[in-house]
Amino acid sequence: MKRRVLVTGGAGFIGSHVADAFLAAGDDVTVVDNLSRGRPANVPKRAEFRQLDLGSQEARELVEGGRFEVIAHLAAQVDVRVSVADPVFDAEENLLALLNLLEGARAAGTRRLIFSSSGGVVYGERRPPHLETAPKLPVSPYGVSKLAAEHYLACYGLLYGLEAVALRYANVYGPRQDPHGEAGVVAIFGSRLRAGKALTIFGDGAQTRDYVFVMDVARANVLAAGAPLPAPDGTIDARAFNIGTGIETSVADLAAAMAAAAGVAPQVDHAPARTGELQASALLAGKAERVLGWKPQVGLAEGLKATYEWIRGEAS
Repeated sequence: MKRRVLVTGGAGFIGSHVADAFLAAGDDVTVVDNLSRGRPANVPKRAEFRQLDLGSQEARELVEGGRFEVIAHLAAQVDVRVSVADPVFDAEENLLALLNLLEGARAAGTRRLIFSSSGGVVYGERRPPHLETAPKLPVSPYGVSKLAAEHYLACYGLLYGLEAVALRYANVYGPRQDPHGEAGVVAIFGSRLRAGKALTIFGDGAQTRDYVFVMDVARANVLAAGAPLPAPDGTIDARAFNIGTGIETSVADLAAAMAAAAGVAPQVDHAPARTGELQASALLAGKAERVLGWKPQVGLAEGLKATYEWIRGEAS
């Protein structure tokens, strides 16, 4: 059955793929984005687009009057460095805007909200792989805002019956990723390879991440919109789901794999390690498979090749 779906941040990297996936599922989609980071070209042509700040009264009115059955909330301040430099701005973008959205959804009687969280920053520096029930210890204001948002969602579920789902992403990569963003190492490597430049690895390159392809992430959002959810159990983990592969890939191995996808042998330079960088991250997604019917379908080599082909097309 066709649903009315609102995608916040739908002009961005992940959000635009989520909007595509809901449209492919036959839903009516409205995209809200203030275009501070998103690109108009990313917005699907069949989606209605509204350029609004999510914290604005206009955005609240859109949510209240839009009769949206599902909200996929991807709009956010996503740079850890920005959150450290200006935690007040980070909270305004990631918490006050969320509350504006939640109040609009409460007034409208929206059934389900899917929140884009982050496994790496929520769990913090603990030995992976992580289950959803792993202890939470964010090491940045960005991580704190994501964790606080999950608590707000659980609270609105208890108070008002909102079916709030938190998807805790691993490191998402794929077409449309911004090579200038902090989390976009795949896009950064790909853009440098396309330009014939050396790759820079911070530290020894042994630090690991769990890389999940953006179209797999988009599919997780669609599945989360319709799946029966576990009953609340008094924790934020009841309706939280890791979205990752469970596989750790070192930065050095990622650089080699991206070079193979591009068919080149680049120079690799090493720079000093970055203070505060997580050394290891991977997410176990068995719960998402059991409850949502989701598991990753795109392997790293295949995903990197598709990403590099997109980067090459963009540059031509």
